[in-house]
Amino acid sequence: MTEKAGGMTMDGATSSGPHRAAGTARTAVVWDALRNLLAGLGPAADAPLHIVDAGGGTGGAAVPLAELGHHVTVVEPNPDSLAALERRAAEAGVRVHAMQGETHDLAELLPAAHAHLVLVHNVLEYVDDPRAALDDVVGITRPGGAVSLMATNAVAGALHRALAGHVADAHRLLSDPEGRWGEGDPMPRRFTSDRLLALVEECGLTAPEVRGVRVFADLLPGRVYEGDPSAGRELLELEKDAAVHPGLAGIATQLHVLARKPA
Repeated sequence: MTEKAGGMTMDGATSSGPHRAAGTARTAVVWDALRNLLAGLGPAADAPLHIVDAGGGTGGAAVPLAELGHHVTVVEPNPDSLAALERRAAEAGVRVHAMQGETHDLAELLPAAHAHLVLVHNVLEYVDDPRAALDDVVGITRPGGAVSLMATNAVAGALHRALAGHVADAHRLLSDPEGRWGEGDPMPRRFTSDRLLALVEECGLTAPEVRGVRVFADLLPGRVYEGDPSAGRELLELEKDAAVHPGLAGIATQLHVLARKPA
């Protein structure tokens, strides 16, 4: 379990320069989807929700959610990350409940059907058994609640490897069941959209919505943002449209799936 890629924040601001805007573009589509989802999960639009971030790292997602008034719990195995989370929450003036543990500890750490929403971002790549991990997540999700799942895209991995000149690696990655290009690949596992959706269905979740995250942001060279304050803002809008574009979402660096637990 690791810190959220891109250091997600809820504000979507671009005022502090093009590099901040580029970082925002990488994650804005996730927050747009979460905002829309949160409004319909509670008994009232402004009601505080119980949210669990499984593998929440140092609180890149948890603290902004707590700032919205929600009751947020982070379950994270790394004690250093939990200490950093507590510092971040204190600096923001919010409380986030920090618990040390893995996904297989969720049933012991939290009541069944506890959470309106569970985040599982950049976790399934690293666990021993993705199906078992997602089953554990579903177990603490309330009927009618939701799971936000984000994972590294195997198709994008092949594309990026080929663009870096490693064509044979890209070919191997596409045919490998775990989406890896070889023994030297630092990523333990990548997912295709079909595999993620099959996993969601096997675990009893319904109505999945799939978005692409970081379609262009990881392909553009840094010089695109140098000396042009508007470039980051334009990239942000481009990423939002590309996230749901049927031809582009499939090449995004990460895939974001929102699914519901039947009521």
